[in-house]
Formats: sequence, structure tokens, C-alpha cells
Amino acid sequence: MTEGFWSGFWATIATLVVTSLFEMILKPRPQPLWKREPAAVAVHLATAALHFAFWLSIVQRPWFALVIAASLQMVVIQVNNTKSTSLREPFLCQDFEYFVDAIRHPRLYIPFFGIGLTIAASLAGAIAIGVGFWLEPSLFGYGDAPWSVLGTVILIAASVATLIWQLPRLPGCTLEPNDDLVRFGLYPYLWAYGRLTRQPIDRQDNDSDFAAPWDLESDPVDPATLPNVVLVQSESFFDPRDWHPAIRRELLNEYDELMAQALHSGRFDVPAWGANTVRTECAVLTGLTPTRLGVHRFNPYHQLSKLPVNNLAGALKRLGYRTVCIHPYPASFYLRDRVYPNLGFDTFIDIADFDLSERDGQYTGDLALAERVQKQLAMSDEKPLFIFVISMENHGPLHLETADPAIAERWVEGGVTGGCEELTVYLRHLRNTNSMLGRLRVSLSNTSGLSTESGLSTESGLQKGSELQNNSRPGILGFYGDHVPIMPKVYAQHGEPDGFTNYFIWQTAPHSGDNVRMTLPADKLGTIIYDRIIDHAGKLGAN
Repeated sequence: MTEGFWSGFWATIATLVVTSLFEMILKPRPQPLWKREPAAVAVHLATAALHFAFWLSIVQRPWFALVIAASLQMVVIQVNNTKSTSLREPFLCQDFEYFVDAIRHPRLYIPFFGIGLTIAASLAGAIAIGVGFWLEPSLFGYGDAPWSVLGTVILIAASVATLIWQLPRLPGCTLEPNDDLVRFGLYPYLWAYGRLTRQPIDRQDNDSDFAAPWDLESDPVDPATLPNVVLVQSESFFDPRDWHPAIRRELLNEYDELMAQALHSGRFDVPAWGANTVRTECAVLTGLTPTRLGVHRFNPYHQLSKLPVNNLAGALKRLGYRTVCIHPYPASFYLRDRVYPNLGFDTFIDIADFDLSERDGQYTGDLALAERVQKQLAMSDEKPLFIFVISMENHGPLHLETADPAIAERWVEGGVTGGCEELTVYLRHLRNTNSMLGRLRVSLSNTSGLSTESGLSTESGLQKGSELQNNSRPGILGFYGDHVPIMPKVYAQHGEPDGFTNYFIWQTAPHSGDNVRMTLPADKLGTIIYDRIIDHAGKLGAN
């Protein structure tokens, strides 16, 4: 054994040291290696060695393999730190798929990591590959090449055996990512969460969340008694006026009127902060709590794409509804093209149905969504409609848009503080969301046969007293924000919001009793809407 073998040996030792030191720049920082459980230490060392050996078997250059393994670990660390800063949550094993999404949908991801940093890192990687192959000779150039190959095989076998032995011995996860990353360290933490993703979600009692109180087959519902339902998941919406009192109240005048007249309204306790829309989306549609979802709470649609669960859309379809989703983004994002047919949606209207002229800022505007909803409601059909709207206009990165000073002067007392241009952009989009709500209210009121003269704003741009459609069917409008927006510079000056968003459930038909004002968990909203629809069907009183 000569230089080739010993080069691989020392590069292996260096890999174990370097990867352990790199963990110290993670946010949150894991506890030192010697304070962790023995199984976590073993898994860390075995993973680092296996990662190095994998690249060594490909490039046959030990020190170059070390550079590749350490660089890829650093990419994960930098993404983790960016995510922790922006979303208050570290990198998860489910997040590896976002590397592919970042290539397919770069606008949603790259700006938060840093466009300049992304370009620089890509160039540095390309240069490092070229230099690595040029500077370091292959192990096959040494006389002890067979020993080097044998050493690589032994390292891989030992690493795999250690993982098989020690992974089942890792401590249990709390499913609080910040805590688990500190306890486990990066590699064991990712392994532990990855192993949990193999377990299916707990569907126990899920059927009861959307169950009719009578047998639909023997006693079907008269479709004429059922209201049209429009449920809007508003991207990055929350009411910022209490958080930032200088924002003028009239910014959300349509929203305020609907909140005042709503059956239910209040603050919305969502399972996401700044991103991860599908967590809130899944909670509303299925009623599944984080506890029942387990590790799948972080991205439930992987399970829902192949595992049917009872949900709002499916339950309404059983009542006789035509179910439609409108989302101005590719249907394949978040696997919605597979999930939504599984949930019971008949139609998915995605970005292909929208024109570039309908954009407001970076994405399709909320007013374009209101127009699509109006078209659906105007279609003559004996079936009632359930339309689930997922907006995009408020989605970041907000700092890529140019702030209009006139917006700041109009909607913020004293103007927007320097460096808070993201807030100016956000307020402009919120005003459009407000106008969308006005249009939706008018559209539902017209199809219900109610006059639009009584307290309904004309800002929506719809003519009052337009012709009635759908046999004067009543209507329900549900609305909620999926999470607060990402505005780090604004929060640095004005403090972070608490993460709660807002919701309301409004109906066209007069109702008796006080409006319910309460903070609502996201997993309860869909069941409340369903119960309201059952009440409309006139069955509860008879059963």
C-alpha cells in the first residue's frame, strides 16, 4: 500500500472532522457531538463516511470527493439557515424535493436564497469540478489501486451496516424540527424524519368530520336547497392593521363589511409561517390535525396523492355539488394535479386558463380570479357549485417588485418607513384582495336573488341589479389567509406578527343569532362550512 491508499484514508478522516465542524454553523446549532446519544453519533459518522465514499467511487480522487461531499453539505446548511431565518423552521427531509422545484419554479425560491449567491455558488461549483479533476490524479494512477478500491468497498459496507444497526436505535422525534435538529445533529435528524415518512397518516375518525346526519342514498338532498359555496384561500393574507397601527383602516373596507356581517369570523390559527401553503390548505379541506398527520404535517400532499381521505370537496360532491378548483399556477405544483382528483374535485382551472395580461405584479391578480368565479356562477346548471379558489397575487418575493410611493402615502399614516418597501408592495396587493372580496360578494348575492343595493360596495366594478342566475340559489363565501407574508426587512423594524391570519364565513341568506367571533384552528373551518351547508339542506331539524 502506497500513496493512493493513504490519501484515501486521510481524506476519510478529514471528511469526518470537516462535516462535524460544519454543523456548528447550522441555525439552530446542534449540541456538540459528544453530548448526543450514541446512536446519533454513529449515524452522523456513518452518513458522512458513506457520502464521501459514494463520491470517491465516482471521481476516484479522495480530496476532490471530500470537497464535493463537504460542498453539498454546505448547500443544505445554507438553505437550512435561510429557511430558519425566513420561516422560523429548519430544513426538513421533505424539503429535498424543493431543489427540483427551485429549478422548475425559480421565482418562488431563488430570490429568498439570494440570486447573486446562487449564481456565484453555481459558478464556484463548476470551477471546483474542473480544478478537482485537473489537480488531483485518479487512484487508478497508483500502483496500489486494487487496495484503494477494496478500501472504498469496505468503507461503504461498514457505513451501510452501521446505519442498518443504529438507525432503529435513534431517540424518538418530537416533530418539533428546531428541537430535534439540536438534539440529533443534521444527518441523524434528516434520517429520523425520513424514516417516519414511510408511515401512513392516521385516518381514524376522519370520516366523522364530513358526515351527513342521515343516509344520503335512501334520503337524497334536494339540490335546490343547497347554496353555492366559494371558499378562498388567500395567499399570504393577514390583516396587518393591528400589527402596524399606522396602516389606515379603510384599506380593507370590503373585508371589514364582510367580517361584520359574517356568521363566523376571527383570527385563524394556521400551521404555517411565511410559506408551506399546503399545510393550511390540507387542514381546511380535510380536517386532519397535525397530530393525526404525524410527520406528514410538513407536506401532507405526498400522502393525499395516493391515499383517499374524507374531505370537504368529496363530502359536497356526495351531496350533489359540482366541485371546481381555481388556482393560477401549474396544477402539478405540490402534486395538486394528483391530489385534487383524489379529493373529489371535478375540474381544476390552473394557470393555462389565464393570460399574461391578467397579472398584477409577479402573478395572476386577484381580480382575475373573481372574474373566473363569476363565470362559473353564471353557468346554467342544476347542480350547486363548490369553488375552491387558491390565489397567488400576494405571494412573495415582494422585494422583486417596485414600490409605488403614492401607495405608501395613501394607506400608511406618515408614509412607509425607509427600507420597508416590501410593505408598500404588500398593501397594494391587499387592496386588490379587498376588491376581489367585493366582487365575490356581489356575484353570490346576485345568484341568490338578493338586491345588491343594500350596503354592497360598487368598487367591485360589477353593475348593481345584474340578472339572476342559478334559480336564485343562496350563497356562502368563506375566506382565510394561509400564512403571513415574508417581509424580513419590515419585521426587523416593526417586529414580527404572531403568525395568526384571519378568516370569515359569510352567507347571502339572512341569519338569526349573534355572529360567532373566535380564534379558529385551521382544521375546523371546513367542518363549520359543511355543517352550515347541511343546515341549508333543511335536514338537521328533521333528524
